[in-house]
Amino acid sequence: LLTHTSAIFDPITFNHEHNEQLQSAVENRKKIYLYSKRFVDVLFSLIIVLLILSWLLPLLAILLKLDSRGPVFFKQKRTGYRGKVFNCFKLRTMQVNKDANDLQASLNDPRITRMGKFLRTSNLDELPQFINVLMGDMSIVGPRPHMIRDSQDFSELFPGYYNRYLVKPGITGLAQINGFRGPTPNTRSVYKRLQWDLYYVEHVNLGMDLRIILLTAL
Repeated sequence: LLTHTSAIFDPITFNHEHNEQLQSAVENRKKIYLYSKRFVDVLFSLIIVLLILSWLLPLLAILLKLDSRGPVFFKQKRTGYRGKVFNCFKLRTMQVNKDANDLQASLNDPRITRMGKFLRTSNLDELPQFINVLMGDMSIVGPRPHMIRDSQDFSELFPGYYNRYLVKPGITGLAQINGFRGPTPNTRSVYKRLQWDLYYVEHVNLGMDLRIILLTAL
C-alpha cells in the first residue's frame, strides 16, 4: 500500500542525485532487519542451489549446447550496491555477439536463440543469480541490477536514478511483481520501475520481502 508521505511523490526525488529522505530511511534501518534479510537470502539460495540448480542446470546446459554454439553461462558487468560494479551471472540466451553488454534485448531480437526465448519467457535464465546472492553481491529481493550502459543512460533521464542502489540489487522486486520486467522500450517504463524501486528503498521490511518472494514464485 503506497503512502503519500513517500519520497516518490516528490518530483525532486527523480531530479536530484541524492535524496535525504531515502538516505535517512536506509541509514536508520534496524540491524535486525539487515541480519534477517541476509539469513533469508542465504537460506533460500542454498535451498534453490541444492534442490533445484544441482539437477536443472546440467539439463539446461545440455539443451543450450544442442541449440547453439557458445558458453552455457553469460557473465555481465552490472551496477550493484552503492554503485559498485559486479559480475552478474545468467544462462546465455543469445548468439555470441559484440553488442551483448551495450544493447538491450528487444522484442523479436534476432540475437536470441530458440532455447534463449524459452529461458527468458520462463525467467530460468536468471537462476544462476542465486550464486550472486550467496556471494553477497545481490539479494533475492531488491531493484534489478542493470547493465552499466543502461545505468548511465537512465541516470541521464532521471538524475535520482542511482538512489535505487542504496540497497543491494535483487533477483526480483516490487517493480517486477507489479508488471514492470523485461526490456525498457520507453521513458515511462524506466520511470515506473524507478518509482517502485525507490518506494522499496524507503519502505522495505522483512514482511515486504517475503511477500515479494511469494508473489514472484506464484
